[in-house]
Amino acid sequence: MEEENLLEAFWAVTRRLRIDVRVALEPWHVSPSQSRALGVLSRHGEMRLSALAEHLRIAPRSATEVIDDLEKRGLAVRKPDPSDRRATLVTLTDEGVSTVRAINEARAAEGERLFAGLDPADRADLTRILRQLRDSR
Repeated sequence: MEEENLLEAFWAVTRRLRIDVRVALEPWHVSPSQSRALGVLSRHGEMRLSALAEHLRIAPRSATEVIDDLEKRGLAVRKPDPSDRRATLVTLTDEGVSTVRAINEARAAEGERLFAGLDPADRADLTRILRQLRDSR
């Protein structure tokens, strides 16, 4: 049997983490794109839909659909941009803020479960290596 290479192993771990996180997010009934939008709004605060689309690297129309869904669920709200009547700002509601907090806790718990088998030195090495790869471009 052929040995798995580094890239294949990395993708397998990534797939596993995505599946585990998707399962962990089921109680909140949020899609991955909704979860990402909630995270961006939580980290960056109120913003225009166009800025949200840029952060998410999706088309503005897709960002509109994501916010439509979050707004129907009471997690986000639109309001007029006071500096430009044609633009709309999006922000989290109080329920959205508490949902983001709960989602972040669930994601952190999944990460802990995934990395629990590594000893502290291996975790530190992996963290250093991943940050190095992230920052190399």
